[in-house]
Amino acid sequence: MSPAEDDELTGIHCRLDELLAARGMTLTRLSEIVGVSVVNLSVLKNDRARAIRYSTLSAICRALDCEVGDLLVRAE
Repeated sequence: MSPAEDDELTGIHCRLDELLAARGMTLTRLSEIVGVSVVNLSVLKNDRARAIRYSTLSAICRALDCEVGDLLVRAE
């Protein structure tokens, strides 16, 4: 498989906003816990990320006490 083109949708939606709201956590606080910049988390949150490291994904899920499938879902 080749990487997605710049204008191609991935078909994946990140539910980071919803999970943060449900836990009363800010993006800034998640950034501090996970060790990823607010800018990079914002890119993920706004469905603009082209890739995510497994270590980052794992750290986010650990911080939010969720599973990968809670965070990333297929866009309808």
